[in-house]
Amino acid sequence: MPPLARHCHPALPLALTAVSLRHRYDAGQGNDVQDSPSAEKPDIIAAEITYDTFRQVDIRVGTVITADAFPEARRPAFKLTIDFGAELGQRRSSAQITKHYTAEQLIGRQVAAVVNFPKKQIGKFMSEVLVLGFPDSSGEVVLISPSQPVPNGGRLF
Repeated sequence: MPPLARHCHPALPLALTAVSLRHRYDAGQGNDVQDSPSAEKPDIIAAEITYDTFRQVDIRVGTVITADAFPEARRPAFKLTIDFGAELGQRRSSAQITKHYTAEQLIGRQVAAVVNFPKKQIGKFMSEVLVLGFPDSSGEVVLISPSQPVPNGGRLF
């Protein structure tokens, strides 16, 4: 299995480096499991996909309205509430982004997130969306955001 395959949505041949994938909770075992997509160094590009396959991943923009510390998490993290506009409403996500961001810096910031993955239990917290970012040279997450303000709920194309 290719190194990034374990980070793919089971129905899609895509690999996403995502904030919420770095920490997941194995409810069956009661253990925290750490993933580090930045530690994997794929030496080739992912398999080619069609545009229709790409469109199956629903990536939307939203504005962070709350960012609370998540002291129960194994690694420092925030519990985010993100406003995706009238159509999608508010959704929550756990994000291990404390190296580059404070809670105050996150409030009002627009972020991109996958909104059609299944909900993920992370400890006692239910993460509803997958906030997206790229790893820096140390493997810490740098959020992706639009370069100009856009309406919440806008879909990536």
